[in-house]
Amino acid sequence: MQEPFDIELGNKVYSIFPEEDNVFTIFKDGVEYLKIQKDEEHWLKLDPQTELPRFEADEEVSQIGWHIANFNAE
Repeated sequence: MQEPFDIELGNKVYSIFPEEDNVFTIFKDGVEYLKIQKDEEHWLKLDPQTELPRFEADEEVSQIGWHIANFNAE
């Protein structure tokens, strides 16, 4: 499993903790912020209570996912 890493978006630092099945727990300002998952083409925010994917557009999730994908490619 991949080690945790940090990314920067604007002036915020997000700590990324990879889990199984393309799920990532995201911490913002040292507090658990959200979980995201990669499907075939999009990054999806997981519902905090059920952990089921939410299929609504979220620009922040898309940007975080883009950085994760590019970090993994290195």
